[in-house]
Amino acid sequence: MKLTGKKVLSFVHHEFEDLELWYPILRLREEGATVHLAGEEAKTKYIGKYGVPAESDYGYGDITPEQYDAILVPGGWAPDKIRRFPEVLNIVQHMNEKNKPIGQICHAGWVLISAGILKGRKVTSTPGIKDDMVNAGAEWFDEPVIVDGNLVSSQRPPDLPDYMREFIKVMEK
Repeated sequence: MKLTGKKVLSFVHHEFEDLELWYPILRLREEGATVHLAGEEAKTKYIGKYGVPAESDYGYGDITPEQYDAILVPGGWAPDKIRRFPEVLNIVQHMNEKNKPIGQICHAGWVLISAGILKGRKVTSTPGIKDDMVNAGAEWFDEPVIVDGNLVSSQRPPDLPDYMREFIKVMEK
């Protein structure tokens, strides 16, 4: 168990991409990490695009980012909601400033765009937000996964094994 003792925060909101939320959480837990979910409100059930529920442990405003070793942002339509919360943007900015691993897949790049942390970074995402990523100053690649320092980005559910393999490697450093 490579990540025993590590704490990871995953954001959640309605209409998350079910696999892009749950697959990373389960993989990290398999490696011994503790993973908490933060949503708009604590102890609230959020429903994924395909009906899979997830209950938040905390509200965005309850989070102290110093207590976490990494963060994950799921894809789906949830990132468009998640990025509207200043608390979320502050957490993402803090994690980036501290060079802690940040994972984003599919539409999750919207959250990083709103946090203003993509200028000069190498990334991937769903091709549907490629222009948004480029307009935010990122260099976009059509690859299953891109690692740029602490930032691990991926495109879509079929890329989840590659995404998590690389994210776990970055967390081990």
